Amino acid sequence: MEQTTNVTETIINTINTIFEKLFSSIDNNLYSVLDNITFISLDILNDKNFEKIFGTSTTNGILLISNSLLIGIILYYGIKLLLANFTYTQIELPNQFIFKLIIFGICMNSSYFVIGQIIGFMSNITQAIRDLGQDLFGKNIGFQELITTINNTATINTSTINIFSIEGLIKGTITVSLLGLVFSYALRFIMVKVFILLGPFAFLSLAQNSTSWFFKSWIKNLFSLLFIQIVVSIVLLIMFSMDFSTNNLLNKFLYVGGIYALIRVNSFVREFIGGVSTDVQTNVGNLFRITR
Repeated sequence: MEQTTNVTETIINTINTIFEKLFSSIDNNLYSVLDNITFISLDILNDKNFEKIFGTSTTNGILLISNSLLIGIILYYGIKLLLANFTYTQIELPNQFIFKLIIFGICMNSSYFVIGQIIGFMSNITQAIRDLGQDLFGKNIGFQELITTINNTATINTSTINIFSIEGLIKGTITVSLLGLVFSYALRFIMVKVFILLGPFAFLSLAQNSTSWFFKSWIKNLFSLLFIQIVVSIVLLIMFSMDFSTNNLLNKFLYVGGIYALIRVNSFVREFIGGVSTDVQTNVGNLFRITR
């Protein structure tokens, strides 16, 4: 009987040791990356390879394709105007078309700068919220600091974790949830880059009334993806405002509630203003579905 008990304790201790190392490895190496991909700033544009893809002038990259489409639109309008003289159909006046083409052509070729201003504006709001939290609580409002705060509490500590206790289950839930956030926000980071590359085409679509819907969908999706980090900053600010020093079950579940709120931020934003989904479990067919 005693031998069986010793074997059981050995197995439990081995399992706890494995999870301690796993949780510690994730905490030490992963969540600083989560801060970088969640709080998008102008650094996302400071990538030479990405800038080459976008185009450094009108003769290369995405800008070359969009300017070729611009010429195609001019030819399309010219043919449409010519046929209108025979079919007596009403089309947009030439002076209106040329004026719109010049304005949105300039916007198209300056879209890298325009998008940079949008990203900078959203980043400044996010940083203002984080700076407010740092002034109030003396902590850097981010995932790395959040995990440090969680692990420094007497209730949830990776160095003394017991996976078969309520504290161990909560820690496991938090770790798995935050790991899911890494994939979700990594997908969001890539999608922001995709919509940046679509920027020239979005501005060009405004040259035709029949294609202006593309710009509306594009700006809504880009705005919603960037707006996520503002909501995340507010949720983190609320979490840091809570007093987790007391050792009670309520605080433990508040941790889980806060993490669940961070997971659901993307869904909240889509329900509020619409936009593209970055949930990692979403299939490819629904990934580009525009919510209304």
